[in-house]
Amino acid sequence: QKNSCVLPEDLKNFYLMTDGFQMTWSVKTDDTPMPLGSMVINSVSKLCRLGGSSMYTLPSAPTLADLEDDTDEEGNGDKPEKPHFDSRSLIFELDPCNGNGKVCLVYKHAEPVVSPDTEIWFLDRALYWHFLTKTFTAYYRLLITHLGLPQWQYAFTSYGVSPQAKQWFNMYKPITINTALLSEEADSFVNKLDPNKVFKSKNKTPVLKKKPPSQPPGSQKSHTSTTSAKTSSLAGNSSRK
Repeated sequence: QKNSCVLPEDLKNFYLMTDGFQMTWSVKTDDTPMPLGSMVINSVSKLCRLGGSSMYTLPSAPTLADLEDDTDEEGNGDKPEKPHFDSRSLIFELDPCNGNGKVCLVYKHAEPVVSPDTEIWFLDRALYWHFLTKTFTAYYRLLITHLGLPQWQYAFTSYGVSPQAKQWFNMYKPITINTALLSEEADSFVNKLDPNKVFKSKNKTPVLKKKPPSQPPGSQKSHTSTTSAKTSSLAGNSSRK
């Protein structure tokens, strides 16, 4: 009622179930827990509107609408129209992103009547807008899928995540930083198993050679001497005949 707009149905059902959401998880380094993942959906009381008030207490201080760059190309090709900080759009903060930016619920058409259609956008620290999803449900799935890793929203920007955040992605979500390769080749991350090569049977069966039983050296000598004795006795008999 304060902002003369209606929450989208999926976000309203979310707030009817729970007034906001926050989940953090840590990793252990040298037996010391270090906070890493953070998944946040602001409560209704923290669903603050952006762009309406001055940045400073002075009456002539600039607002976000004054800092907006009107030279950006909008609505060209497949790119959706960007939100505005002035009265043309209504922007509410869903996630402060630990100071790395803001995930916002955006009503892009607020004049003369606020349109019920909303989108989820990411506002980076340089005040550039990046489109995320059309519905809150789709954004919530992205949030859970990316495990709340630091700066995960920057994976949907043209400049990507920082090198430090990329190391965490390589460890816990390696497929995310290769989204371009995944979109080009759907099977690039699928293990390709050729059973004919793995379970290939050999055509030639090896012939096992029978080894003579091993005998101690003494037995070999006695056997040799017995044989020579027999041979000499046979030779003597033949000479006697």
